[in-house]
Amino acid sequence: MKFSHQIHFNAVPDWADYYLPYSNIKKLIYQLEKDKVSGKLGHGVQDDEEGHVDENTSLMDATQECNIKISNVLDKSLDKIVAFYTKKEAEIYSELDQLIEAVNGLQSSVDSLPQDDETHAPAWPPARPKAHSRRRSSISQPSGRFARRESTLEGESDLPPTIITHNIADEQVALLLGSPKDIEEEDVEVALVDLRKRSVDLFVLLSELKSFVALNLTAFGKILKKYDKITNSDLKRTYISNVVNRTYPFSNTTKSELNNRIQTVERIYAQLATDGSLDDAINELKSHLREHIVWERNTVWRDMVGQERKAVSLAVQSSTPTKISTPFGKFAITFAQLQKVLTAVVCISVFLVLYNVKTFEGVEESNCFAILIFASLLWATELMPLFVTALLVPLMVIMLQVMRSDDGNDSRLSAPDATKKVFSQMFSPVIMLLLGGFAIAGALSKYGIAKAMATFVLAKAGTKPSRVLLMNMFVATIASMWISNVAAPVLCFSLIQPILRTLPVNSSFGPCLILGIALASNIGGMASPISSPQNIIAIQNMNPPPTWGEWFFIAIPLCLIADVLTWLVLLWSYKPEQSTGQIHSIRQSSDPVTWTQVYVAGVTILTIVLWCLSHAYEQVFGDMGVIAILPLIAFFGPGLLTKDDFNNFLWNVIMLAMGGIAMGKAVESSGLLHTVATYIQANVQGMTAFEILFVFGCLVLVVATFISHTVAALIILPIVAQVGAELDDPRPRLLVMGSALLCSAAMGLPVSGFPNMNAISIVDEIGRPYLSTSDFLKNGVPSSLLALLVITTFGYLLMSIVGY
Repeated sequence: MKFSHQIHFNAVPDWADYYLPYSNIKKLIYQLEKDKVSGKLGHGVQDDEEGHVDENTSLMDATQECNIKISNVLDKSLDKIVAFYTKKEAEIYSELDQLIEAVNGLQSSVDSLPQDDETHAPAWPPARPKAHSRRRSSISQPSGRFARRESTLEGESDLPPTIITHNIADEQVALLLGSPKDIEEEDVEVALVDLRKRSVDLFVLLSELKSFVALNLTAFGKILKKYDKITNSDLKRTYISNVVNRTYPFSNTTKSELNNRIQTVERIYAQLATDGSLDDAINELKSHLREHIVWERNTVWRDMVGQERKAVSLAVQSSTPTKISTPFGKFAITFAQLQKVLTAVVCISVFLVLYNVKTFEGVEESNCFAILIFASLLWATELMPLFVTALLVPLMVIMLQVMRSDDGNDSRLSAPDATKKVFSQMFSPVIMLLLGGFAIAGALSKYGIAKAMATFVLAKAGTKPSRVLLMNMFVATIASMWISNVAAPVLCFSLIQPILRTLPVNSSFGPCLILGIALASNIGGMASPISSPQNIIAIQNMNPPPTWGEWFFIAIPLCLIADVLTWLVLLWSYKPEQSTGQIHSIRQSSDPVTWTQVYVAGVTILTIVLWCLSHAYEQVFGDMGVIAILPLIAFFGPGLLTKDDFNNFLWNVIMLAMGGIAMGKAVESSGLLHTVATYIQANVQGMTAFEILFVFGCLVLVVATFISHTVAALIILPIVAQVGAELDDPRPRLLVMGSALLCSAAMGLPVSGFPNMNAISIVDEIGRPYLSTSDFLKNGVPSSLLALLVITTFGYLLMSIVGY
């Protein structure tokens, strides 16, 4: 939770205007940062003898000017806090003094009551009923005149349950100060109940006053820490010690006096309500305090939820439902719902037609073709979440009996036999490889290793826009290798926020930088076997699977070349150096390296080395998927990653991969894959592997641009593998890997991959998006075409060298 939200959530609602205005000061800090970078601060510096301005002196003066401005704002807020605290403290302490006087007066009155053999004066401190409850409603058992008054107060539903302001009634004042001969035991009980309530009220007020001081002190520390970090200053240390801590509310003497007053109320309440037991009194008072806080926070939550509902209602105003009259009544439906219903009708109709029409000679092939087209339509339209469609695949494969036996007679498998075959294939070593990759990504992110490495590189980028852009793109690509091209852009977009905040208005570098990170993250999806799901699908369709060393030998040079070409396209398109002279540099993380980070890095490096040398250790581990168990044990065993981290794995991606494996196995087992591959083979007869790679590359690029990269790989890679195996010079591994790499290179639309979708959602301070669809068309499409040329030429050469 952001600290600005913590203040709003924990503040006393009636005192909300007297807390440090954290959000407003934070905006001022960002404005000062922007002014400092743009050169608006630090003017009036004396030139040296040669007429040159000392840059260091100018920077120092700009920092001093920032310090003065932020100090002035903080001083005004501090004065307001001090004035409010002084006034509120005087009011509450005065009420406490009156309470002490009233308690002493009641004690004197009780002590002076007459006693005889049949009537005994109440003991002091007054004893509570033995069967009393610790709840507020059982502080006393009033009767008679006070019972009616108490019930009236309890009926005040608009008041908080524990804070009801009580003043001593006129008759009670007379009781405390009048003649003892007029005092009755019932009046004593009425006065006791009132004093107990006043004690609870004062305890809550004093506790809130203590919280007011603590929350404001934390706010000063947080805002000054942010200021020092953003402006590279050291104001927090001096301002807190020399200014804040010397003011009246934050001094040790004031805090000590406040604690003494709270303890006084606790002792008074122990006298009045718990037979002198201080522990019981403290527990009861804290219970009342918790009830009051819950009531106040419920009020705050209602306000926050109301604001959220207003925002949501603004967002959905365009989706107002339309009423449709039918013979069965009227139905309200939105355009989006209607579109989904029509899409579902079309998809189901296509499936039913294909299922009832004999498209191929074999029943298994025809049924499998119907499932393939149906699943492809669902994946392409995203009628349901992708992983739900993936779960639908094994269900339909088994129910429609499309699997054949592997014993050579091609007999149709029954549902029980097909179940065993399908599920034995779904949890393959490739899935375990994916889990191992998630464990490594989770550990690198959780312990700040990925962020530390990224800031280390970006801190060296300098202030020149073209260089900053290139370094950010390289960081996005490298991060995508290890923490996936889904998490990498999220990390990189968070790192460039200081740059975006300090850019001039309408600077072209903002959209250029965001788009560069998105495109580089897509390219980074090629870089390692675990960087994107389509690579996992490619490995599943390559026999034997590639080693990590082979993958790196091919993919890393292609990624670097594609990044440089994309960088040139962006520089040509946006010309950022014309609109932005220099960029605010990113500061390197100063956090010390811990032994935990060393351990995580060591396990990661060891796992990658074993993956690269998997063929050498095949007799030991059997498969790369078994090696992937090592980081799972190494991170979850000692507790570095927890059950919650495991539950946060991208299980939708895992389910999608498992569904894709089931689809591929069904297409292969039914004979459909062989039939389709034979047909395509007849049309590419005489073509070389290079020409076929280019043809399939164009097809993959078009399909993956409009639908998910993973879905494109699920549909096309099995066919590509079979076509490659049927060539006169069989090269299925080359075609599969080239096509998989091109799935990641499809980045011409905002919907072409998660990095693009994330990038187009980023907005500036006033809510305007940095990017539009035209930005992707002008830059993403040329970048995709350049990546196609690189992969089908230089990539073909590298894959041939490896032996694919």
